[in-house]
Amino acid sequence: MGKFKVATPGGTTYGGPATYDYELEALTPLGAEIVEIDTKDENEFVKAARDCDALYAKGRSITRKMIEGLERCKIIALGSVGVDSVDIAAATTRGIPVTNVPDTFIEEVADHAMTLILATFRRLVVQDKLVREGRWKEGRPMLYKFPRLMGQTLGFVAFGHVARAVAMRARPFGVRMLAYDPYVEELVMSQYGVEPASLSEMLSQSDIVSMHAPSTPDAHHMLREEHFRQMKKTAIFINTGRGPTVHEPSLIKALEEGWIAAAGLDVVEQEPIDMTSPLLKMDNVILTAHVASASARFDPVRRRRVGAEIALALTGRWPRSCVNPAVLEKSGLRRWQPVSMERGPNS
Repeated sequence: MGKFKVATPGGTTYGGPATYDYELEALTPLGAEIVEIDTKDENEFVKAARDCDALYAKGRSITRKMIEGLERCKIIALGSVGVDSVDIAAATTRGIPVTNVPDTFIEEVADHAMTLILATFRRLVVQDKLVREGRWKEGRPMLYKFPRLMGQTLGFVAFGHVARAVAMRARPFGVRMLAYDPYVEELVMSQYGVEPASLSEMLSQSDIVSMHAPSTPDAHHMLREEHFRQMKKTAIFINTGRGPTVHEPSLIKALEEGWIAAAGLDVVEQEPIDMTSPLLKMDNVILTAHVASASARFDPVRRRRVGAEIALALTGRWPRSCVNPAVLEKSGLRRWQPVSMERGPNS
């Protein structure tokens, strides 16, 4: 065994075999080894991970019981933006920093969100189907029912990094933009040509609603039946954030009963999607398989960041992207960045 033990659940991740060459670029020089714990049994995992110096969280939920069993773990690292697979409260109670990679694939997700906006607005999948079925003449009359994109209102639920990147892409199309985010300053929104609004104002005025809220306890089922009823009957709904932020039965009901016109979804509440879901049979819904962040750079960049964050903690330094920064002062790790890097508790 090397100088440091980095424990991680065994098996595949993001649809491919788990390899660690990118993570080890930062870890091997420290004498750190990544050890897979190939069990689905919680008690067996606790026993095997007990003496690890770091935990690389992937492929399964990291529960309170698992975290409470860690005896000397300095960091729990995730290779994703979302951190809902880890019990953050339990890690915070134990004083263990939890890190994510919040800024490595913002552009990809923004591209995908804009793609869904355009494809859903112009009914692209249905248009493709008409051509393939020899119904060429039906395409143009269908689009006569819909306005042009210029002059429409695009509303954002949450205005973090992805939403801001989408706003930059959408602005040249001539749309008016609104955003609901009580945690973001109005001056930040105005730089992107976006007007702040209450949730009800944004929903009732928007022709396109784009969901970007993270999966947190506060945002769970953030949009429910009463919210979809506030939207225009001609509105489309886009979600490239997290499925659990939306009460899916309410969304399905809204689409079935015509409270809204269409949806473009990269995420759903249960993933993979239940093959009996009514969403699969709706011509007014475009679905993708939680792939918004995927690109050729996705895996190498995020995995190198995981290795770098673990290496920082193993060498006694604060990680760069800590999602529970309150633990850092008492963690025994030291603040080290000499200048602001515009992210994380070091900035």
